[in-house]
Amino acid sequence: MHFGHRKIIQRLSEIAVNEGGQSAILTFYPHPRMVLFPDDHQLQLINTLDEKIRLLEKAGVQHLIIHPFTKEFSRTTSLSFVRDIIVNQLNTHKLVIGYDHHFGRNREGTFEHLKEFAPVYGFEVEEIPAQLLDDVKVSSTKIRNALLNGQVDLAYHFLNYHYELSGTVVKGNEVGRSINFPTANLFVDDTTKLIPKPGVYAVKVDVQNHCFDGMMNIGTNPTLGNNKQSIEVHIFDFDKLIYDQKIGVRFIHHMRDEVSFSNLESLKHQLEKDKQIAKELLA
Repeated sequence: MHFGHRKIIQRLSEIAVNEGGQSAILTFYPHPRMVLFPDDHQLQLINTLDEKIRLLEKAGVQHLIIHPFTKEFSRTTSLSFVRDIIVNQLNTHKLVIGYDHHFGRNREGTFEHLKEFAPVYGFEVEEIPAQLLDDVKVSSTKIRNALLNGQVDLAYHFLNYHYELSGTVVKGNEVGRSINFPTANLFVDDTTKLIPKPGVYAVKVDVQNHCFDGMMNIGTNPTLGNNKQSIEVHIFDFDKLIYDQKIGVRFIHHMRDEVSFSNLESLKHQLEKDKQIAKELLA
């Protein structure tokens, strides 16, 4: 879900109101690449399915259809897809698609095909032109690159919301607690979810239906001699035990890259600086 998708949904909702219809979005799960290329472990998704559902509901979509994506379904021709699903199952009156959209077997279906099918099957089709943001075309690739470079501010402008990680709080080595910086160690349940660039971030943390300020470190904790990536969030003014609970973390600012310190006292001194900067950024 990014800025361009919101433009499509906005137009869809306008049409639904003007024509006395209801808005519906058709999407697929799992992601087609997960089915067609199961050995490709490089897939990094911006939104999990739960996040997508929540964002679409918030955007005002009245109906969401999640069609199972299988290898058999991937062989559906563009004609069969339009006739059997778009027309016969969804009873589509007007179809709104994004710029340069392709569908059907081998991505053979195009906007031109839809314009040919429309009068035959009694629906109208409208294409939303390429959406530009500061003269840059919005795309999932640009958003991924921004996040992988730690540019969470740029990702926010593309998405129109703060990028989020959600997961379960698991037990860590509790070194942070020993220097008065206890952290919630986040285990991200969806292995395809994109993890932003390692470093320290100012974040908003959603815990038990309440929002808190905090700072997050993504990295390997080189000061402690670790080599396994961890995601740790220090929640300001919070002292509850929340092991095994679900929390959500929204990225507001990237503050610095992860660095190695000579000892825990130096690390603590830097964390105190980070906390002050984070509080000012989040104020």
